[in-house]
Amino acid sequence: MSKLAQEKASLCDELFESLGGLGHLTDEEIYARIEEAISERSRQTFLSIEDRVQLKKELFDVFRRLDVLSGFLEDEDISEIMVNGCDKIFIEKQGRIIRVKEAFSSEERLRNVIQQIVSGCNRIVNETVPIVDARLSDGSRVNIVLPPVALDGAVMTIRKFPKEFFTMEKLIDMGSITNECADFLRCLVRAKYNIFISGGTGSGKTTFLNVLSNYIPQTDRVITIEDAAELQLCGLTNLVRLETRNANVEGENEVTMSSLIKTALRMRPDRIIVGEVRDAAAMDMANSMLTGHDGSLSTGHGNSAREMMLRLETMILMGYDMPVAAIRGQLSAAIDIVIHLGRLRDNSRRVLEVCEVTGVENGQICLNTIYEFIEAGSKDGKVIGALKKTGDLNNVDKIIRSGEMMSLKEKKSG
Repeated sequence: MSKLAQEKASLCDELFESLGGLGHLTDEEIYARIEEAISERSRQTFLSIEDRVQLKKELFDVFRRLDVLSGFLEDEDISEIMVNGCDKIFIEKQGRIIRVKEAFSSEERLRNVIQQIVSGCNRIVNETVPIVDARLSDGSRVNIVLPPVALDGAVMTIRKFPKEFFTMEKLIDMGSITNECADFLRCLVRAKYNIFISGGTGSGKTTFLNVLSNYIPQTDRVITIEDAAELQLCGLTNLVRLETRNANVEGENEVTMSSLIKTALRMRPDRIIVGEVRDAAAMDMANSMLTGHDGSLSTGHGNSAREMMLRLETMILMGYDMPVAAIRGQLSAAIDIVIHLGRLRDNSRRVLEVCEVTGVENGQICLNTIYEFIEAGSKDGKVIGALKKTGDLNNVDKIIRSGEMMSLKEKKSG
C-alpha cells in the first residue's frame, strides 16, 4: 500500500470514529472537517499540495459519493464497472476490459457503498436477500450479489448509460443501422406495431428502445414498467414510470412485474413499454399487447430473433401450465416485429435482423426476415458488412390505417 493510501485509510478511520460517519453533516461541513483533519496530519508527516488535494477529493468520495468508483463513474469512456470483492475492480473502456489498481480499503467499506446505493432507490440487500438490482441517480444500472452466494466477497456490476441521449441519426452515423431501415422502423412505431427488441448483454437493447421511443407521438399516454428504472424516454409529456419492488425482510409487500402490467392496463395507456422481460411476466406482456394497446415495446435476452421467440415460450412455461401450441398462438398474435441487435467481434453494435412475426405454421412460429446484416469480411480489425433488405412486410393493415404507408413510399421515391 502506498503512503498516500495508508494516510487515506488512517484518516478514514479517524473521521468515522470521531464524527460517526459524517452522515449528519452538509457537504460544506464535510469538506471543512476533511481539510481540518488533513491539516492536522500534515503537521505530523509531510504531505505535498498535490497529495493534500487528492486526499481531500478521495475522502469526500468516501463519505459522500461512491469511494474509489467515483472517478470511473465520471469517465464517459467507461461503460461498465465490475467489482469482484473489495480488491479486484475491472472496467470496460472503449470495448476493452481492464483491471485497475484502485481498490476499496476493506470489505466493510465496499458493503457500506452497496448499502448507500440500494437505500437510494428503496431496495434491500443482505444475507437473507443477497441479490438485488438497483440504480444510481444518473440512471446507471447496478446488480449486486452478496456472500454467501458470492464466494469471494461482495460482487457489484454497474452498467453506465451515456449522458448524451442517442438519436437515430447518431446510430446511422455509427453504422448501426441504415437510413432505409430507420425510416421503416419509424413508420412501424408510428403505426403502432408491437415491437420486441432482442440481443445479448451489452448489445444496446435499452439504448435502441430509447431511440425508437422518439418516434412515439407526444399525444400518446405511455406507461413504462421496469425491474430497475433505466429507460430515458425523451419528449413524452404524458409518461408514467413504474418500477417493481422486492419483498421486505419478512417476505411481504413485493410488487412484481406481472402485477404492474395488470395495473397499467387500468391506467388508460396508449402504449405500454416493458423494460426487459425475464420470466413468466412474458405472458402478461403478450396479454397487454392483445388488449387494444398496440404500439407496445419490450426487450429481452436472445441470440437471434427466432431464438428469442423460443425463450419467450420457455419463460411463459416457467409460470403457466399451458399447451405450447396456445403459447405460440398468443405470442404470434401479440408481437408484430422482432428487432435483433448484436455486438460484433470488433465491439461495434449493429442491427442484425428485423423480422416480422407472420403466425404459426405446422406448430411453429413463422418469421419473415425483412432486413438482415450481411457480413463481407473484415479490414484492419473492423467488421465489414451492411444491413440488406431481404423481404417485404406482409401485414400492412396497421401501416395503411395509420396513413404511414404514403410517408414510407415518399421516402423510398425520394
